[in-house]
Amino acid sequence: MADVIKLEPLSFDEAIEFFKTKVALTPKQFAKLEEAVRARAFTVGGITALNVLKDILAELTKALEAGTTIVEFRKNINDKLAAKGWDGLTPYRADNIFRTQIQTAYQVGRWKQITDPDVVQYRPYLIYDAVNDKRTRLAHLAMDGVTRRWDDPFWNTFYPPNGFRCRCSVRTASERDIKREGIKVETGAVPSIREVPNGPAIPVNPDIGFDRNAAKDAWQPDLSKYPDKLRQAFEKRQKGKNAV
Repeated sequence: MADVIKLEPLSFDEAIEFFKTKVALTPKQFAKLEEAVRARAFTVGGITALNVLKDILAELTKALEAGTTIVEFRKNINDKLAAKGWDGLTPYRADNIFRTQIQTAYQVGRWKQITDPDVVQYRPYLIYDAVNDKRTRLAHLAMDGVTRRWDDPFWNTFYPPNGFRCRCSVRTASERDIKREGIKVETGAVPSIREVPNGPAIPVNPDIGFDRNAAKDAWQPDLSKYPDKLRQAFEKRQKGKNAV
């Protein structure tokens, strides 16, 4: 009998690594942070209790590690909140938190993979990839197919996610791919107006708060810019990780 090959899901180590360094802060504390350090902080608008924010962060981390679904996440966190006398998250709010945070972690982890020197040597181009269904925002749809080198400043602003619940991603391409598929590689300033495929020309900008490449801030942190509390928490977690 032929050997049976059993497929097991692989954990996204880079995404998990990033998320485990996040520090829960209240919205008021988060608002005081410089944009460049917000990638290392976690908050939820309207929730001011730090213990609740820590519970949500812990449950999201578990979801990344175990592949938890949105349904399981909402049940688990609402059970915790109910036990503490708090109202649970509504389906919409749970979905918004879950999808935005998990997608951000995935894209941050993906950035670390695609900017590895061994990868960019052979696949130096990134292609913006929107989902292209009826739920895709027009501004994101207009970006679909935009192709630039991985080190183009464009990705400092437009690397996804570009808004709450954004499902966009990027895919890599080699020089051979570009030539074979006749893909136009853009350079220079980003057009402020783009045409939607088979649609109108519209302004394109990431949503407010999503106009930075969180991955760059995450993997190349300048600790001198961190507030004491955030820097100390980050350094403590780094020491714990290195001690394992």
